[in-house]
Amino acid sequence: MSDSGVDEPAVIGDLWVSSPIEPWLNLGFSASSDSFLCLADLGLRFVNSSSETEQSSPVIVGWTLVDPGSHDHGREVDNRLSVDGIPTTVVTVPTCVNPPMTRLGVTGVDHVVVMTGNLERTCDAITTLTRAPLKRIRDAGGGVRQGFHRCGRVIIEVVERPDIDSETPASIWGLVLTVENLDEVVSWLGPDVISVKRPAVQKGREIATFKRETGLGIAVALMSPEPAR
Repeated sequence: MSDSGVDEPAVIGDLWVSSPIEPWLNLGFSASSDSFLCLADLGLRFVNSSSETEQSSPVIVGWTLVDPGSHDHGREVDNRLSVDGIPTTVVTVPTCVNPPMTRLGVTGVDHVVVMTGNLERTCDAITTLTRAPLKRIRDAGGGVRQGFHRCGRVIIEVVERPDIDSETPASIWGLVLTVENLDEVVSWLGPDVISVKRPAVQKGREIATFKRETGLGIAVALMSPEPAR
């Protein structure tokens, strides 16, 4: 509970990634241990990155939510929760505090993308656990719908696609990072690592996507900052 009496939503503390950390380190990200690094104020926790796991398709297998007021609301910190199938741990203190700036100039996480077979079911589950309401639903065409929640500075973008069975539970698909200077980063990384930049859905912003060959294991894109108002 905030001082103003407003019941603030929980925020995403870290994502659990079942792929090796080394490709991230090769791009200039700084690790605080051999299994954890910070992307601004959101962490990546590398789990089960054994040689056996590396042979399968790496995915984000869960997340940690930070809810400083969880005890105030009579909720115990729990590591056995689920958000429509996404394994979830709730803690009261964030792990990423004052993270170092990287060569890529990452200033924040713009949004985390969640795939689902049923947008309403997943959005209801997100609101129930985080207290972050569904802000709007967007028809993206071709039977694709998107729902948006804001948890602190990060947007959770929930995507429902017609090729996903409606009974399929939610899963975390990828994330978009904001960088200080997208032109500079794309030039520095080169075409073997990242795509050419293109206009983003967000008005006045541009985006570029890391290529699969980088070995990050998850879908990651870089986006230019919000235009000055």
